Amino acid sequence: MNIVGIIPARYASTRFPGKPLALIAGKPLIQRVAEQCKRAKSLSEVIVATDDDRIFNAVKKFCRVEMTAANHPSGSDRIAEVAAKISCDAVVNIQGDEPLIDPAVIDSVAGALEKSEMSTAAVRIRKADDLDNPNAVKVVVSAAGRALYFSRRTIPYLREAAGGSTSERLAAFAFFKHLGIYGYRRETLLRLVKFPVSPLENAEKLEQLRALENGIEIAVVKVDYDSAGVDAPEDVKTVEMLLNK
Repeated sequence: MNIVGIIPARYASTRFPGKPLALIAGKPLIQRVAEQCKRAKSLSEVIVATDDDRIFNAVKKFCRVEMTAANHPSGSDRIAEVAAKISCDAVVNIQGDEPLIDPAVIDSVAGALEKSEMSTAAVRIRKADDLDNPNAVKVVVSAAGRALYFSRRTIPYLREAAGGSTSERLAAFAFFKHLGIYGYRRETLLRLVKFPVSPLENAEKLEQLRALENGIEIAVVKVDYDSAGVDAPEDVKTVEMLLNK
């Protein structure tokens, strides 16, 4: 299967304008992400998809980059524009703010596409701060390894342990945090972005719910990697310290 990795990159960001070009230990953030993606064994090529000339001119020095429309409502729509123009069987959408993304996670998500039309990854929640954090999206997975639901709320509700402390709740049930990486069969991605924003997607502001509401199954691979993304300027120092380790 010919699988291409695509990294959507926008210059505009409410919390961190120009984030893709922010220097992480001397290299632009987007370069750090691309270099990690190129270490994945499953990807035949890595492409950055952007709508900004500054990012385009910086990225073309170290990676293939494609210019896209500026009005895409989501990263999936942006990578779909690129996927429609290239020859491939599937794509993996890698977040552009994950400079430490483990190539093995990319390979696991890509590998799941052999038997599924869409895939993603999740890690067991072990940090108390993640359990009730709406920015740490939770996913419930079926016995067959398919996503049942994604939510910013803590799911499932533990009826017998609801009054317990966070540590007690974590011990009572294996909660999983969704990692923002997606694999798609090419035709699935192109079909998905044609659907209108779904009610659940609009309610939770989670685009993967559009797939579930339209009957697209999502395979979930469970991994040990936990993300260390750059959401705000203060995250740069944290990532640099992790790189030094």
